[in-house]
Amino acid sequence: MPTAIAVTSPDLVLPPHDRQTPPAVVQPLDSLESSLTGMHALIEQHGYVISLYPASAEDAVTRRLHTVRSVLESDRIALLGIDLPPLGVALLAQQLRQLSVCDFSPGVLASSARLLAHYIYAGALLGSVAKLDRVPVTLKSHAKSWVPGAQFAVLSHPRPQLARIGQDELPGPEFGTRLLVAAGQPPSDWVTATLAPAWRVQGVATVPLPQESARWWGTTKLAEFAAGLYDVSVLYQLVSSVRREECHWCGLELIGDRCGFCAAPLLPPSELPAATVRAASSVRALPRGAT
Repeated sequence: MPTAIAVTSPDLVLPPHDRQTPPAVVQPLDSLESSLTGMHALIEQHGYVISLYPASAEDAVTRRLHTVRSVLESDRIALLGIDLPPLGVALLAQQLRQLSVCDFSPGVLASSARLLAHYIYAGALLGSVAKLDRVPVTLKSHAKSWVPGAQFAVLSHPRPQLARIGQDELPGPEFGTRLLVAAGQPPSDWVTATLAPAWRVQGVATVPLPQESARWWGTTKLAEFAAGLYDVSVLYQLVSSVRREECHWCGLELIGDRCGFCAAPLLPPSELPAATVRAASSVRALPRGAT
């Protein structure tokens, strides 16, 4: 069975691209007892669980996740706080679901989340930035947000950017992506009619707006969007191009500088046994238009 991918709410479970993409599960559940029972069943069935939660999640959610792992005393649960808006977290979970059926070990799959997140462009169309505190907003922009009819395009990741609709452009990815749009208020026409062509996306899909989005963006007047890689062969190539190491603490494979399961940092070569030192290799950047 593939490694299970969990998210914190049902509205972060995006429809699968194909029949091969496994569904995501929801953790934690309504009570500690049900969360423990559900997580134990996932470990028994899948072997390992990668649980994603927004870094902005409420303390009660993160506490329950960590309590579940502590009570079960399991080293097969990866708890990954993701610094992305809600729709970006949902997109990342979908990418991990696609890769879970490939030949990656659980450790590589978990540690690939940080790599894949780097290639996600997440933002929103906002009717007001007065309460936006997750992206730097100038005093001038705050003042303009009180003008009737004003709209702003905000990019929170990978580089924070704020643009006034009709005056500024929002920089996008230089590689082939699919755009997800969570329609809300104001209408998302600008996202599909203007942003999508400007970013040269290779497809647009409309999904429900996550419940957490209004709190994350500081307003109910929003339409959220996220663009990312969607072809599993490209995702596979990206992850497999990175050097693999062995975690010195738990023994799982990893990519990058930190284990996704035990969070132990990768030791520098000088502290590793000579037999485990491997030749360095770098991630190949995706050219514009690549799929």
